[in-house]
Amino acid sequence: MKVTAVASKAILGVLLAAAVCVNAADTPTVTVKGYVLDSACAFTKGLSKPISKACATACANAGSQLVILADDGTIFWPIADTTPSSGQNPKLLPYAGDKVTASGKVYKRGGSKAIVIEKIEAQSAQK
Repeated sequence: MKVTAVASKAILGVLLAAAVCVNAADTPTVTVKGYVLDSACAFTKGLSKPISKACATACANAGSQLVILADDGTIFWPIADTTPSSGQNPKLLPYAGDKVTASGKVYKRGGSKAIVIEKIEAQSAQK
């Protein structure tokens, strides 16, 4: 009986891993262009771009999560696709206050959008 229980757990683990892979494969890679700013200002100040690089950096260093405010006004929450998960501010901090192009998997839930950033770079000409 112990062999059957172990085999059942192994099969369950394989099926769970396959389900996670299929779900990730269904999510297309997209490109987002916008400004990196702190989430508090994105919501409470109604900004269309950061006040300054220094302001966005100070807020991030104080603990505010950085987000990407897309050109169309959509806010993308950067997330990790790992378990346990990790904060994404270290990845975004070099771009705080800058306009960027980011690509990765986008997830939607309850009106929110999140992005698992695969590639990010500053846009050369800020507008």
